Amino acid sequence: MSSETQPQAYDAQSITVLEGLQAVRVRPAMYIGDTDVRGLHHLIWEVVDNSMDEALAGHARNCWVTLRADGGVSVRDDGRGIPVDMHPTEKKPAVEVALTKLHAGGKFNKNAYKVSGGLHGVGVSCVNALSEWLEVIVERDGKAWSIGFERGDTKKQLKELGASDRRGTTVTWKPDAQIFTTTEIDWTRVATRLRELSYLMGTRGVTITLEDERTGQKETYHHPEGLQAFVAHINRERKLLTPDVVHVQKIATTEQYPDREYEVEVAFQYTDAFTETVHGFVNNINTHGGGTHIQGLRTALTRSLSTFIKKSKLVKEGDEMPTGDDFREGLTAILSIKVPEPQFEGQTKDKLGNREVAGIVDGVVAPYLEVYLEEHPAIAKALVQKAVRAAEAREAARRARELVQRKSALASGDLPTKLADCQSNNLEESELYLVEGDSAGGSAKGGRDRRFQAILPLKGKILNVERARIDKMLGHSEIKTIILALGIGIGDEIDMSKLRYGKTIIMTDADVDGSHIRTLLLTFFFRHMRPIIDAGRLYIAQPPLYKLTTKKGSRYVTTDAELKRIMIERGVESLSLVDEKGGRAFEGAPLRQICEDLRRVEDLSREALPSWTRVSADAWLARFDGTRLPTHWARVGGVDHWFDSLVEQQNFVELQRGLHGGALRLHDGPQSPVGRDEADVVTAHVTHADDVARALTSLESKGVSFRDAIDWQVAGGKEAVVCRSPVELSVAVRKSAQGDIDVQRYKGLGEMDADQLWESTMDPSRRKLYLVQVEDAIEADRIFTTLMSEDVVDRRKYIEDHALEVTNLDV
Repeated sequence: MSSETQPQAYDAQSITVLEGLQAVRVRPAMYIGDTDVRGLHHLIWEVVDNSMDEALAGHARNCWVTLRADGGVSVRDDGRGIPVDMHPTEKKPAVEVALTKLHAGGKFNKNAYKVSGGLHGVGVSCVNALSEWLEVIVERDGKAWSIGFERGDTKKQLKELGASDRRGTTVTWKPDAQIFTTTEIDWTRVATRLRELSYLMGTRGVTITLEDERTGQKETYHHPEGLQAFVAHINRERKLLTPDVVHVQKIATTEQYPDREYEVEVAFQYTDAFTETVHGFVNNINTHGGGTHIQGLRTALTRSLSTFIKKSKLVKEGDEMPTGDDFREGLTAILSIKVPEPQFEGQTKDKLGNREVAGIVDGVVAPYLEVYLEEHPAIAKALVQKAVRAAEAREAARRARELVQRKSALASGDLPTKLADCQSNNLEESELYLVEGDSAGGSAKGGRDRRFQAILPLKGKILNVERARIDKMLGHSEIKTIILALGIGIGDEIDMSKLRYGKTIIMTDADVDGSHIRTLLLTFFFRHMRPIIDAGRLYIAQPPLYKLTTKKGSRYVTTDAELKRIMIERGVESLSLVDEKGGRAFEGAPLRQICEDLRRVEDLSREALPSWTRVSADAWLARFDGTRLPTHWARVGGVDHWFDSLVEQQNFVELQRGLHGGALRLHDGPQSPVGRDEADVVTAHVTHADDVARALTSLESKGVSFRDAIDWQVAGGKEAVVCRSPVELSVAVRKSAQGDIDVQRYKGLGEMDADQLWESTMDPSRRKLYLVQVEDAIEADRIFTTLMSEDVVDRRKYIEDHALEVTNLDV
């Protein structure tokens, strides 16, 4: 055996030891989920949760979150402040230990925090590890201290700043662009989470303030009504069945744990919806998987309403009593419980396992609800009547369900005739494709791998289940075939152990109709087959947008960004870049690196200014001074003005107001009360300024600059092209490379034959699938209600508010 093929020895030298926070930087996804948008914002949740834990302990009332103009984030609270004295064993200040050591924090000390959402002590230290820089200011005991870090390492030792009459902790950091694919913080995502926390902490008097220095936007969240306001917020787009939100809050103990106090807060209200919306929180953690606290709430509701029915004789003797499912139809409920020693099932804290909690919640809610029903007979009667109608629909649904239940995995006669089943009985390898249309279904059947891929063609658009009871839904032929094919049942009778396919894949056309069908299917799965989503078994297929054909062969491309990358790769093979003034030339590997920077500049700069500003990317890029780009823009009388900060822009607007004698019509966004064409001044925030400036700086370090009126020529194609901006240059490279490539644009699955569909969309070694996940169940519920319910007014408003954010419009 040659030395090249001999395996290396596995000994002590093979073991890598990562000191401090190095492990977090090497495997960040293990700690924050991913390094994309979700992980980026998870850093904020970790720091904010520390402030909320201070509030839970009764030591804080305020939290200020600032999205900084430099791309960083700052979180300040008025809690006790992280300790700054020397740690007894680490011989370092306690604040430094908390920021540089995993599993170090006050959450392990029951005296410091009786109730806490953080259990593992990895949160703020992970934020430190994944930040370009991080600074902590602690104010306590009449003094202020600061300490600074860079990528997890201490760079500025703890320093006393002087006297301070405030108390609390301020953590400011900038996400590391070496770690995250994007460092652009999304206002809406942050605002949604902070609003949710303000509801949960409302009865404790907590106020959360969010400010965006990039745009000047500022909101304060303070909801002393707590969960009552939360329920009202969720139901704001629904037709109410009960006028008021029922609310109960109580501290309880158990004989088993007499020294533990459990704080239970519940708020609920009924609407005319056909499904239930119940969200549970344990120590402010959203338990998507439910748990014993949700079990206790459901038991209390069923028992109380059943007792009221029997006392009031609202159901005739001999008639079937409504069940728990019937009583919960149309229910919107928020349950928040503070548990001293929570036991979660799994590291994701998805489901509460404390057995004693079910009895605690039941014991708090049931007595209160029984009294409430007695005192509000009209409301109680309305709830009972809805439950009775739900029971009647349930019985009709039961009869319909019997027609769609799969009797046995081997009983092929019970499977829908449209289904082209696969040969494999192995759950983990088998796949079910839900395909739009019989034509595409035929191609999919012809192109699939019969061993593990099943095909179910869907004719037309399925029923919008958001507007239908389950009995009507089960009468819809296409939905029946889906239920029958999957084999797990429907609703609360779902049995995931009977699932026939490990992956359910939605495959629709890349057009408006395809998007609509995909949305209808997602609504169905979210409302009636949620366990499939929660189990990570629902996917969306990505058909190709393009097929590229050359003399050497063909390939499929799924995104415009990938098409640009391929064109760049081909372009550098035959093209060169020449500086007409200095005669510098680039080709080969150096040109490829330059083109990557150019592509990044082009992609980000196109998104930098909202489309309604009608400002070209080149106009903004021309303002690059070698280190930075303007972050704000304004237009007056057709003349563009650029600013390095929001303050400069605001001062300019005030100056214009003075010049116009105070009369100034300002347009500052899609929702501005003054239309763009009627405004005297139009303003906007420019995003991605730091990222684009870094790319331009990288270009200049490689010798490519567009300052001082330097023109560049792309040579080697059919004809030379002179370029005067980075975007022009990026486009010219692609177009020059496209000369010998046939680019075919696909609009639908039906345009592909069986072999093409297999090669592009179904071959596991080449296809691209998107996993469907529910990151924010409350927001997802609101979006489905807005877009799919009968409320036309709210849907129209949503479309108007977000119309200008559309990036892929099929007209």
